[in-house]
Amino acid sequence: MNPQANLIFIISLLLGTTITISSNHWIMAWTGLEINTLAILPLISKSHHPRAIEAATKYFLTQAAASALVLFSSMTNAWYTGQWDITQLTHPTSSLILTSAIAMKLGLVPFHFWFPEVLQGSPLTTGLLLSTMMKLPPITLLYMTSPSLNPTLLTTLAILSTALGGWMGLNQTQIRKILAFSSISHLGWMAVIIIYNPKLTLINFYLYAMMTATIFLTLNTIKVLKLSTLMTSWTKIPSLNAMLLLTLLSLAGLPPLTGFLPKWLIIQELTKQDMAPAATLISLLSLLSLFFYLRLAYCTTITLPPHTTNHMKQWRTNKPTSITIAILTIMSVMLLPISPMILTIV
Repeated sequence: MNPQANLIFIISLLLGTTITISSNHWIMAWTGLEINTLAILPLISKSHHPRAIEAATKYFLTQAAASALVLFSSMTNAWYTGQWDITQLTHPTSSLILTSAIAMKLGLVPFHFWFPEVLQGSPLTTGLLLSTMMKLPPITLLYMTSPSLNPTLLTTLAILSTALGGWMGLNQTQIRKILAFSSISHLGWMAVIIIYNPKLTLINFYLYAMMTATIFLTLNTIKVLKLSTLMTSWTKIPSLNAMLLLTLLSLAGLPPLTGFLPKWLIIQELTKQDMAPAATLISLLSLLSLFFYLRLAYCTTITLPPHTTNHMKQWRTNKPTSITIAILTIMSVMLLPISPMILTIV
């Protein structure tokens, strides 16, 4: 792709996100979402592969439907209450429609079917944007309207997302699809707590975005897209593979690593809100996704088992790892001890 065109699309993405997260009026928020959608489409379809074109079409149709629902919900609310302010979404029907629209934009169950397909058809760098930056505007809208949302509906969506994100990822061999189901599972954790403590949702999102960025950038460096190539990639940059193992375990939420922090805080908050059954259920369901993270981690560090067919091992590269990946990896693994400081900042 032409570098100038690429720059314009990236700037448009930043502009759309900024407009949405800083707006008070529903029409401005909707405009930001539309700019975002239109800016990411060329980045998804830039390889001109049929699968990429299909992914861009699916993404466009889903996001257009979700944006229409956002507009419909805000207009319904304005019709009944005379308010266009985002924080004044008080009408129950409008809240219900908005929750469905945001669930569709984020890829929460039962509106999740587009997300794995779109991520599978996109390049790794675009996949990173879809999993992190494109989720920020919808989560911001949920954050601003959290006092008037329906707790039962959101808890149901959250538990279903954690369950299906874990179950459907078990049988996958394509890494981008596994990361898509991982994203759906993490969104379940964010949705379950947003009504009770919205700041925890933001902490969870920031830490999730950081760990996912580390994984995508690492995979992009070692040029790996599926489990079978991940098994032979350990010869390329062994130290990076070792850190990828730790980042995957952190994303799974294992205790001494950064990823344990949001899960611990969310379970604690749910228990305070007398929602111990929901906390227990969502914790047990996250064990499903732990299984496929362990599968990825095993494939990352495996030295190939003996087999009869001849295979090519990749040469070890002397290409230096970028400083961005180094910093992100350290943060993805070692932030748990400074959790009190993180909580005071947020």
